[in-house]
This record gives sequence, C-alpha cells and structure tokens, in this order.
Amino acid sequence: MSGQFEFWIGNRYVRSRSSNGFVSLISAISMLGIAIAVSVLILVLSVVNGFERELKDRLLAMTAHASIEDVDGRLADWQTLSAVADANPRVRATAPFVNGQALLVFGEQLSGAELRGIDPPAEDAVSGVGSTMIDGELSSLAEGAFNVVLGVDLARQLQVRVGDKVTVTLAEGIVTPAGVVPRTKRFIVSGLYRVGMYEFDRRLAFINLADAQKLYRKKGFVSGVRLAVTDIYAAPAIVREVALEHGAVVLVSDWTRRHVNFFRSIQITKSILFVILLLVIAVAAFNIVSTLVMVVKDKQADIAILRTIGARPSSVLRIFVTQGSVIGIVGTLAGVLFGILLALNLESIVGSLEALFGIKFLAADVYFISDLPSELRFADVARIAAIALMLALGSTIYPAWIAARTAPAEALRYD
Repeated sequence: MSGQFEFWIGNRYVRSRSSNGFVSLISAISMLGIAIAVSVLILVLSVVNGFERELKDRLLAMTAHASIEDVDGRLADWQTLSAVADANPRVRATAPFVNGQALLVFGEQLSGAELRGIDPPAEDAVSGVGSTMIDGELSSLAEGAFNVVLGVDLARQLQVRVGDKVTVTLAEGIVTPAGVVPRTKRFIVSGLYRVGMYEFDRRLAFINLADAQKLYRKKGFVSGVRLAVTDIYAAPAIVREVALEHGAVVLVSDWTRRHVNFFRSIQITKSILFVILLLVIAVAAFNIVSTLVMVVKDKQADIAILRTIGARPSSVLRIFVTQGSVIGIVGTLAGVLFGILLALNLESIVGSLEALFGIKFLAADVYFISDLPSELRFADVARIAAIALMLALGSTIYPAWIAARTAPAEALRYD
C-alpha cells in the first residue's frame, strides 16, 4: 500500500488543479522544456547523419572507392593492371579514365572544367554516374562521336541544352607559322547529370575514353584505373594490395584520403553539437529542481500532516521523486516522439517551406549539398533518451531529500 499511495500523491501533485495550480503550470513548463531539448537534439543529429550519408554516397558516385594512377599521368599497361585488380576477390569492378583540364565555350559563355574520359559500361559498373542522368544517357558517349555529358550547373553556366555544340579549348597549343594556336575541338552535348553537389555539377564533364586519348594525345595511355570494392571501409588496404600485386611504381588513392577532411569535420561537428545541445537538456532537466523546490515549499503543511499520521521520511522522499520522475519521463517521451516525427518528415517539411516562401535554405554554390537530408538512427535516439532520463531523475534527489527532512512541528508552527 505504501508504494501505491506515494505514487498516487506524487502523480496528483503534477496534475493539481487546486488554487495553487501555479505549481502544475511550472511542472508543465518543465516537461515542455525537456521535450523541446530532446526533440531538437534528435533532429540536429539526424540532419548531421543525413549530411554524412549524402556526402559519402554522392562522393563515391563520382570518385569511386579507390584509384591507381601513373606518376606521370600516362599509364601504359592499364589492361594488365585491370586484369590484376579484377582477379582480386575484394574488387568488384574496374574502369580506366583520362583526366584533363579544358575551357568550354558556347557563344559568349565560357567556363573552365575538368574533362574525364571514361568507358561508359565500365564506368557504370564502378560508380553511380549513370543513375544521376536527368537528360540523355551515359551510353551516348560513343567512340568517335565526340559527345560530352555536362553537370546541370555547368550547362546552366554555359546556357546549353542537349544537342548544342560546345567548343573545347586546351591549354596545349599547336605551333604554326603564325605562332602557338590553342587546340580546339567541338563536342555535342548528349546528356546532363545532377549529383546535387556543386563541386561536381559545376566543374566536371564526361567524354568517351578514346576521344579523350585523342584530345590529350594519350593514344594507348590512360591517367589511371578506378576501382569499386566490396567493402568501402577496406578500400585503403585493397588498393594497396592490388598495386603491390601489379608491381609497378604507381600512385594509389582512395575515398578516405581524398575527402578525409569532409568526414572528419562532420564527426567533429556532430560531437560538438551533441555536447552543446546536451547542455540544453541539462538546463531543462534541472528546471525540475526549481519546480520541486517550489512544490516542497508549497506543500510544507501537507508533508507535516503526512509525517504526523505515520508516513516515514523515505515515503515523503519517494513522493517527490515520483513527481519529478513523471515530469522527466513524460517530457522525454514527448520529445522523442516529436523528434522522430520531425526527423522522418524533415525533407518534405523543408521542401514545403521553400516552395511556400520562395527561398532556398542551402545555396548550391555555397554548400556541397543543396538539399537538407535527414537520417534517423535509433542508437542516437536511445542514447539521448537515456541521458535525458538520467539527468531528469538525478534532478529529483536533492528537493526530495529536503522534503524528507522537513520537521512536522516546524512546518505547522504558524498553521
């Protein structure tokens, strides 16, 4: 019976509708504070997780898991290297490539870009470029057709559409009696792609591998070979293993080395945000202390009466621990529920707000990603909820201990 009456009284104090309903208002504010803090932390961590996921997926779609390049950018025995790599059970696919810089001109518009010569079927097996096409097909990059696939932002800068002809100008010139003349070649825009990262959509264009070899005078040579591996986190070890099996002096690289600063900064940001927002939860949880202190002061006479009819100090302590626990548990559960709903529907909410107000939250030319992604991880939710509950329950101890030490005679002296 003792446990039941203590829980009943503590719960009643939370829902009190007496003339001293101000205490209930403070309890509701404490619940709301914890709920908001928990939901904000869940939402922020979900956004950071979403950024990490999108950044990894989009980077890997364009840069492959690993690559092996020649020191001078002229890899001659790339077929042998590809055969060695394909024989490795941890390599899923390989694709040769030729990289070069060029100036793209259309009418009065011009823009510098990186040209990447690829073999469309092999490239599609290594990366996800084919799935990013929004107009045309990657297979349109046929040998000798001199077609080019542009990113949407690069096409917008040049003001071109599929079917237009752009002039590709190289820094390497041709020596003529009139002097050095830049080498140029006309390409037909056969497709547009959109990754969603300004770095690629604005600066990278694809042409056929054989066309790139002719353009950059690398007949029989490539810049390197890109690899797709079965375990992306083992990419550094796999690419080194392939290079050692091949035996020649080459440069090896992988996605963790090329973009390590991006992922490191995301992890640091996530840790800092977690600590900062955890302090917000701590502040909201410690509001329970002030709430219970006010309740203890307000209920001095009630405590004295309970003590005089036989209630033990431990029973009084449990009453106020129960009240604080109800505030913490309800606030945490409400925050978890609201945070999960926001995180799961964030992209549609942001899209609706952008359409309604005609604004863009993430400018493509400033941020790597133009969309606001969200990825809810229930491990984060469980950790946040556990910490919030622990802080809330810990906040009840001191006020409840003060209430348990209340002397009945002192409390009833002036009543």
